[in-house]
Amino acid sequence: MLKKFIYNILIISCLTMFFQNNLLSKDKQNGTITPEIIKNIKANFKDSKTNKALQNVISGNDINKLALNRNSLNNFNAFFKYKVKVSGITNQKKSGRCWMFTGLNVLRPIVIDKLNLKNFEFSTNYLFFWDQFEKANLFLETIIKTRKKATNDRTVEWLFKHPIGDGGVWNLLVDIVNKYGLVPKGVMTETYQSEKTGFISRLIRRKLREDGLVLRAKKNLSYKKLQEIKITMLADIYKMLVFSLGEPPVKFDWRYEDKKGKISPIETYTPKSFYKKMVGINLESYVLFMDDPTRPYNELYEIEYDRNLNEGHNWKFINLPAKKIKIYAEKSIIANEAMYFSCDVGKQLNKNLGLLSIDNYDYESLFAVTFGMDKKARIQTFESGSTHGMALVGVDVNKKGKITKWLLENSWGAKKGHKGYLIMTDKWFDEYMFRLVVNKKFVTQDILKILKRTPKKLPPWDPLFTPDI
Repeated sequence: MLKKFIYNILIISCLTMFFQNNLLSKDKQNGTITPEIIKNIKANFKDSKTNKALQNVISGNDINKLALNRNSLNNFNAFFKYKVKVSGITNQKKSGRCWMFTGLNVLRPIVIDKLNLKNFEFSTNYLFFWDQFEKANLFLETIIKTRKKATNDRTVEWLFKHPIGDGGVWNLLVDIVNKYGLVPKGVMTETYQSEKTGFISRLIRRKLREDGLVLRAKKNLSYKKLQEIKITMLADIYKMLVFSLGEPPVKFDWRYEDKKGKISPIETYTPKSFYKKMVGINLESYVLFMDDPTRPYNELYEIEYDRNLNEGHNWKFINLPAKKIKIYAEKSIIANEAMYFSCDVGKQLNKNLGLLSIDNYDYESLFAVTFGMDKKARIQTFESGSTHGMALVGVDVNKKGKITKWLLENSWGAKKGHKGYLIMTDKWFDEYMFRLVVNKKFVTQDILKILKRTPKKLPPWDPLFTPDI
């Protein structure tokens, strides 16, 4: 009996092991983490003094402080052979208006130089008001045009996810300035809501989504009738904007004091006449470049619905590798002309120095792992994309004339970065620059001919085409 009992136990044990092994094998095929897998992983992780020390250090400290590459700090300097004549640092505060500050920082030096001023700022609040109002109209108008499409249509879904925002790119600035002009900062000053745009933007989005549903419910009405309804909806948006930002001026009186202390006579302007007299350049004479290695270079692309005016221009760009774009950028700076620039600013940024360098932080040595993606792979996996706009205002070269670093005028205030600026190595430019706007006069004719082609249309939900904030 005892032998038979032991025999049965052995049979049961063997069957159990058989089923467990089959289960483990099945789990492995299904991607399930099993005790065996965990055991193997733990065995590979050596319980050494070094690993214990790393765990204690990394778990209780700022990773960037631990990964800081001290060698990248050697020979750091803020000298530039070529620099655009700029004065004063702007501050977007807690708002997503970097693209607007950047565009205006490109135009600011023109006024400072023309009037011989110590400093000058345009009213970003004025432009922001009309940008938000026009974006609201664009949303409602597009809802009307797509009202008979299904609710789960990709375009309709995208519209309701993004009815309005405070981000943008260069073409939005061009259209809004051409239509509404510009005013000095003192004519329409910042408000609490303009410097902290998050909450009022959320409320406007809520109202627009509600209005969008109303328009879709009335999809069988005539276009004329829907337009009448839309205008009443825009009246509510206008009211919300006035309460939050103030009402934009139609006319205003303005005078200034130059560097010598001379005060100018008072003159009356409209926003458009002010722009014409004080800036007066043709904003259509600029071209937007991108370095997107996921798409063919030397091609023209257009992003659908990426604008702020219903009648405006979609975001259109020529795709070029960074090495070509830098040629035009250097020419522009030497000619004392700033440029709109946007990048993935959070990558490898030393905030204390204001230094953007791919060698700033050595995460691989700290964690003993490899981070091997190139720019194309980072874009495809959503690891990298443009996040912030700044004005490109300086370039430095070595003895042989080779570019070593670039200077960016930021809009985070004078206390951030290097006295309000960011210094970018040339290698970082290659890896994390995405957009640059250059005057056409610095661009070769073979590249400008690309603008005459019919652009390839891209959808607004493309991972790379998020607005600068």
